[in-house]
Amino acid sequence: MNIAERKKIWAEKVAKSLAKRGERMAEFNTSSNIEFERCFTPGFDYPGYEEQLGLPGEYPYTRGVQPTMYRGQFWTMRQYAGFGTAKESNERYKYLLSAGQTGLSVAFDLPTQMGYDSDHGMSQGEVGKVGVAIDSLADMEILFGGIPLDKVSTSMTINSTAAILLCMYIAVAEKQGVSAEKISGTIQNDILKEYMARGTYIYPPKESMRIITDIFAYCKDNVPKWNTISISGYHIREAGSSAVQEVAFTLADGIAYVDAAIKAGLDVDEFAPRLAFFFNSHNNLLEEVAKFRAARRMWSKIMTERFGAKDPKSQMLRFHTQTAGCTLTAQQPDNNIMRVTMQALAAVLGGTQSLHTNSRDEALALPTEDSVRIALRTQQVIAYESGVADSVDPLAGSFLVESLTDQIEKAATEYIEKIDTLGGAVEAISRGFQQKEIQDSAYAYQKSIEKDELIIVGVNKFTVKEPPPTGLLKVKEEVEISQKASLAKMKGGRDEAAVKASLVKLAEVAKGKENLMPYILDSVKTYATLGEIADVFRGVFGKHTETVVL
Repeated sequence: MNIAERKKIWAEKVAKSLAKRGERMAEFNTSSNIEFERCFTPGFDYPGYEEQLGLPGEYPYTRGVQPTMYRGQFWTMRQYAGFGTAKESNERYKYLLSAGQTGLSVAFDLPTQMGYDSDHGMSQGEVGKVGVAIDSLADMEILFGGIPLDKVSTSMTINSTAAILLCMYIAVAEKQGVSAEKISGTIQNDILKEYMARGTYIYPPKESMRIITDIFAYCKDNVPKWNTISISGYHIREAGSSAVQEVAFTLADGIAYVDAAIKAGLDVDEFAPRLAFFFNSHNNLLEEVAKFRAARRMWSKIMTERFGAKDPKSQMLRFHTQTAGCTLTAQQPDNNIMRVTMQALAAVLGGTQSLHTNSRDEALALPTEDSVRIALRTQQVIAYESGVADSVDPLAGSFLVESLTDQIEKAATEYIEKIDTLGGAVEAISRGFQQKEIQDSAYAYQKSIEKDELIIVGVNKFTVKEPPPTGLLKVKEEVEISQKASLAKMKGGRDEAAVKASLVKLAEVAKGKENLMPYILDSVKTYATLGEIADVFRGVFGKHTETVVL
């Protein structure tokens, strides 16, 4: 079948998709009334065009996972937020939704991420600082109070305690009268990148992988609209990796999760359609666009050739993007608005399904309301005013972009092959391979800045004298006192016998092979705290000790 015939079939798919929403197939015009196609297929002799590029919504998905892409609907505008108490964060979510945000994204504080309650000694000084403090179902009820969970999609950036937070979310939805089958969203639930790049792990890899595959199996049957993992390259890049390493190490982690789920008895096409990914977007616009396109193509090949996935949804790499926090500067923070705009544009041109744009003041403090509004408006201006969303994969056919896409795929594939020879992602992490590669990359990047080989505007060139920053958002120390008091009050009013019985049963199940999720949910509903549940697993599974990379 030649490209003209394939394009005709593709156009029929688009027409059907639009007809479902009462829309019609249409071309689009520039401000000069120049007409251009919804999906431009360049008439040039690009080697392997049909195999490597194809059409949007078709294998190997280089050009996007949907035939209509943003002409069908824009990406989800999902601003990452959370700080202080559940009440304060709830107010911020409602503000963002009123400003036009189309999905929630929850940031949790470090104690919540590490499985400690706010009254634990390890939590001192960190309660509510980098995200919202969640100790129990009572906090979760406040966090989503007045927000209809059957209408809003929620992403939760949580890993070691992801199963607990998901169960709390399910329980809150049930209290709203919304069944688990109707809720939608994502938990990050990507523990492997924690071992190599971020550090908020609790349990050893084997036990952590069991929890993850239990989530896959439980959600397949009970929470079918939920994305059970967001395999994250974001934090790998924030730790200092290159674009190629970000793709390679992320997809290698994805391979490990798929392997683990299959070994746990799941069929690949039962769980793979709910896998999602999470990438960083940096300043080099064209490299970032090519990175996203290469990652999509690589994953489709991995799923079909390596795992035999037959469902097209199992072959699609769907991803959320966040602009690069590590590129934001405390110097001349308004420059960060331009950086974020470029990074967001790269994500859109690369075909992201969901996007968070960082705020200008995040190198200094948590973002203020004014700053998050500007960040959200950045996405809205790109969507409604730039014209880049009018055509699917508008940079397709650029010799530079296609060449970069091919080269990133080649280099990332070589990394994955190296990881395979080491025994896979888990074994390679245990040997410190990825950690060492990331550290070397981060060192080289920093040296290039110090030598003025890489210019950072306002840092090593075009500097100015600046007054101390003002008007920053700071989490007050009173938040910790208040959270501890709320936790004590909740514990005083719960049924302690029910809590103890649920935790004893959970420990018993953790020692066996039964799926943990129903028992975590039972414990959550008794108002057992996040820390108490995590302590059960610490007692059964033990704690992970970090690999030292020399």
